[in-house]
Amino acid sequence: MASQEIEALSAALSRLPGLGPRSARRAVLWLVKRRETSLVQLLDALTAVRETLVECSICGNIDTRDPCGICSDPRRDARQLCVVEDVADLWALDRARLFTGKYHVLGGRLSALDGVRPEDLTIDRLLARVEAGGIDEVVLAMNATLEGQTTAHYVAERLEGFPVRITQLAHGLPVGGELDYLDEGTLAQALRARRPVG
Repeated sequence: MASQEIEALSAALSRLPGLGPRSARRAVLWLVKRRETSLVQLLDALTAVRETLVECSICGNIDTRDPCGICSDPRRDARQLCVVEDVADLWALDRARLFTGKYHVLGGRLSALDGVRPEDLTIDRLLARVEAGGIDEVVLAMNATLEGQTTAHYVAERLEGFPVRITQLAHGLPVGGELDYLDEGTLAQALRARRPVG
């Protein structure tokens, strides 16, 4: 049996996504064995993040400054705005380095079952950004779930009165995917989004 403090650390780590109780115990054991180097570095990093982390007042990104590094980057194309459900989606898209515009984080997706209504999201802040002008295109990058697509449809309807082009990420076959391993929804979306060859 480990001490109460070590068990508490294991329990805290096990609440992280992707770590169950056994993986958390292995991580704690690894950290304890390297407490003079790795554990100290982890503690310093966690403390620094806790003390400096803020939500960007413009886009909703999480960063150590406000406005965030993306919003304050003059190389970004301010005419393009990519709308995502949460910060994890923003980070995933930005990691690919394919979108050079700016972002807007909704803070979730509409869900009647979970009680998430339009006023619970940052849709009004998005509309205010578009209304302020300077944006030519709004890219709706919601997840390919029922709630994500419902959210995208709702946001598109709210943006209809503005002089912006509204686009959506393509959905369908993943690169390297084999047809017999895909679900019916993915196949249906791929068929609906088919395009001419050549």
